[in-house]
Amino acid sequence: MARPLEKGLCILNDRLLLEVHDIDVSVLTGIYSEETHLPQPLRMSITVELDCPDHFAPDTRLGASKNYLDLKNAATTGLPSGVHFTLIEGVADHICETLFVQDRRVQSVTVKIIKLAISENGESIGMTLTRHRR
Repeated sequence: MARPLEKGLCILNDRLLLEVHDIDVSVLTGIYSEETHLPQPLRMSITVELDCPDHFAPDTRLGASKNYLDLKNAATTGLPSGVHFTLIEGVADHICETLFVQDRRVQSVTVKIIKLAISENGESIGMTLTRHRR
């Protein structure tokens, strides 16, 4: 995102993206009868855009960024136990909201979910949801 300056010039803002990829989780999800009674295997990747400090010195403390395990936990232990999500989009939305609530510095969250059980030839079938802080 660019900040406007005088006379049509702009300065590009720095971006800090934290990423956790290929988390395999079993989640109660699906609309078909064969899906609704057993957890479905999903592969998730999460990217969070965080407010970026001006500089990271060698001795910068963790508080200047975010613990990567928070991203992983939002997709694992942060999902409510026993809740059935009709759509995987609902799973992604829950993860986004969890990360927004955890940290005011989170500006956007992208969650990619692949439904592993419906792959027939190794293809990746799923969706990607990006939410921005409102």
